[in-house]
Order: sequence, then structure tokens, then C-alpha cells
Amino acid sequence: MRAVVQVASQAQVTVGEEVIGQLHQPGLVVLLGINTTDTQQDATAVATKLFGLRILEGETSAESTGAPLLVISQFTLYGDVRKGRRPSWSAAARPEVSKPLYEYFVSTLRDLGADVQTGEFGAKMEVSLTNSGPFTIVIDSDDLKRPRRG
Repeated sequence: MRAVVQVASQAQVTVGEEVIGQLHQPGLVVLLGINTTDTQQDATAVATKLFGLRILEGETSAESTGAPLLVISQFTLYGDVRKGRRPSWSAAARPEVSKPLYEYFVSTLRDLGADVQTGEFGAKMEVSLTNSGPFTIVIDSDDLKRPRRG
């Protein structure tokens, strides 16, 4: 599982002309990609890490401040561009696997106490945000399983 996390002063996601999710105050925008090998344990680990990360103003976390999260599914995070000119999506989980894991991820964040808005899984969405800092970080479940060096 791969989450691209951006600290944002404002953000919204629209489908067609309708705003379906937005940050009503500064918080985090999370683009979430799900790999073919991901499990609920990966989703729990990434959600827990994300919610507690001290990456907001004053080295605070969404958990400690109640900052909202806007979580958007994005299979393209697993695009493989090593060969040819067209990305391969073979590492991205199929919708029948990724949708339940995406929903589990969102549910886990809510169970932790997070204020979560979402995009619409599988829809063509327009995402707008103002990245504050700018600050962007990637959380990868495979990295969380490895020991930290140095």
C-alpha cells in the first residue's frame, strides 16, 4: 500500500460538477494506491502511521489536532514505467480487491478518531489542493516492514 500524503491548507475533490469531499480546514490529502499483495494488516499499519505522524504545523499530528483528512483512491501510484512508454498497472490491485481495502483503510482511520472525507472509488475525479509548505511524504507499507537504517 502506498500513500502520498500532502499537508494542505485547503482541498476538494469533485465528480462532474459536484464536490464530494473537501477539507474544511487545514489537514492532509492522502492519495492511496493498493498493491496486489496488500492486506488489512498493511492498511492498518499505514493508517496508524499516517494518523500519528507529526507533520503538521508545530510538529503536531492529525491525531493530536483533529485535522481532517481527504482520502482519494489512486491506482496510478503503482504504475511501472521501467519498460516502454506506456505504464504497466500490473502491480495495482484489481477493483474487487482494492475497493474493500480502500474502504477498510478509511474505516480504520475513522475508528482511530480521524475526521475523514473521501473521493469516489473508481470515478474520474478532479482534485484541487493548496499544498502547504510545500510538504509531501510517501508512506509505503513495504517500507514499514523493513528495519530503519542509521
